[in-house]
Amino acid sequence: MSRFAISVLCLMIAGGAFAQADKAALHREICAEAETRYREVFGKPSAEAGMPVVTMYKHTFCPIALEVKAGVTVRFVNVDKRTSHSVWFKAAGREESTRLFGEEHVDVKMDLPAGEHEYLCGPHWQQEGMIGKITIRP
Repeated sequence: MSRFAISVLCLMIAGGAFAQADKAALHREICAEAETRYREVFGKPSAEAGMPVVTMYKHTFCPIALEVKAGVTVRFVNVDKRTSHSVWFKAAGREESTRLFGEEHVDVKMDLPAGEHEYLCGPHWQQEGMIGKITIRP
């Protein structure tokens, strides 16, 4: 491999690392905004909801990954003002939730087998990449 090819390959790898770092920073920023919006709507932090909360905001699930014990109910809350979202454990063969408009929520009991499960926003997973992950432990 030529020095030029090695240099190009190194730049591509470094660029990918920077892109991942940028994506993570953007995700943190969006999730901070989602939490602010949640507090505006409900008058308290999501941590005080009495159950795990996943917010849906700007085509992002916050947090993007969550770990819970089997049987726990997770609340999915749309804090966007003008966009509907849904929750869909498609690979697990579950039905998609109804569309949730701003300030609406759906509670989902985690009765799936232990392990990692991907969930999607029905209208936004393909175009916007709105995908989350939940790990269910026994």
